Amino acid sequence: MKRDLNIMSFGDHLEELRRRMVFALLGPIPIFIVCLIYGGPLLAFIIHPLETQLAASHQPVRLLATSPVEPFGAYLKVALSASVLISAPWILYQLWLFIAPGLYHSERRFAYFLIPASAVLTTTAMVFLYTLMLPVMLRFFIVFGSLIIHPNVNVAPPPPGVVFPSVPTLAADPPAPSPGDAWINSALRELRIAIDSKQGKVAVLSVPLASEGTISQRYRIGEYVNLVFGLALVFAVAFQLPIAMLLLSWTGLLEASDVTPYRKHVLFVCAIAGAIFTPADPGSMILLMTPLYMLFELGLLLMRFVPASRVAGEGESMDDSDAVE
Repeated sequence: MKRDLNIMSFGDHLEELRRRMVFALLGPIPIFIVCLIYGGPLLAFIIHPLETQLAASHQPVRLLATSPVEPFGAYLKVALSASVLISAPWILYQLWLFIAPGLYHSERRFAYFLIPASAVLTTTAMVFLYTLMLPVMLRFFIVFGSLIIHPNVNVAPPPPGVVFPSVPTLAADPPAPSPGDAWINSALRELRIAIDSKQGKVAVLSVPLASEGTISQRYRIGEYVNLVFGLALVFAVAFQLPIAMLLLSWTGLLEASDVTPYRKHVLFVCAIAGAIFTPADPGSMILLMTPLYMLFELGLLLMRFVPASRVAGEGESMDDSDAVE
C-alpha cells in the first residue's frame, strides 16, 4: 500500500498542524464545562475509598482544608483531569489526522494495534488502583497511624452524685430534630447537636469522634487528590510494560527467548517493587506483585504471537519510491 500522494509544502504542514492543535484544544472546552457542573459527584467518587476506610477504622469521615482556596483547587483539578481523560480520544484523533497521511498503510496498522491496546491497559490500571490497591493502602496507613501511639488515660472512680448524660446512637439523623437535641450518628461517627439558627430554622452542628489514639487521622483534601492522581500516573505507566516489551521485540532489540530464562528474576523484581510501592505488608505486596508479573507474562505472549510482520500484514511491501519527500 502506498502513502497519500498529496504533496504539501513546509508552510502547508505548519498550517495543518496549527489547525489540528486548535481543534484539539477547542474539543475539551465543552467537556470541561460539563465536568465543572458535575465536579461535586466526581470529587465524591474519588474520596469514597478514603471515606470507607476511615469509617472502617473508626475515624472521623471528614476531610480538612487548611486554605480558603484548597477545596476549589481540588474541585478544579478533578474537573480538569476528568475533562482531559474524556477528551483524550478526540485529542489523539486530531494528532492521528495530522500524521496519518505521511504513513504507509502497514505503518498505520501498528498504530491501530498499539493505541487500543494501550488504552485497555490504562483503563485496567485505573480500575485496579481504585477497586483494589487504593483501599488496601489507605487501610494500612490509617490503621498504622491511629495505633502507632496510644495515649495514657487515667482511670478513677467518679465522685459521688455524678450522673452521666445518655446520648442516643442513631444510624442516621432524625428527620425533624428540635433545638437542643443531641445524638451520635454512627455512620458519620459524629456527635451532632441541633440548634436554633437566626433564620428560625434548625441547624445541625457536629463534632467528629475518633478512636483512641494520640495521632488524629484527619487528611487534607488537596493532598489526598494529589496522592490519587500521582498513583494513577504511576500505575498507568507501569501497566504499559507489555507494550514496551512488544516494541522492543518489533525493533529487534529483545526477543522472547532472551527473556524467558529470567522469569524467576523478574518475579523477584516484582516482589521488590511490591515492597517498595506498598505499605510492605504481605497482602498489599502480593496484590501489587501479582499483576506486575502477569503483565510481564502478557508481554511475553505478545512478543511470541504478535510479531511485527503479522501486524503490518504479511505479503505487503512498502515502496519507498512512493514516499513523500
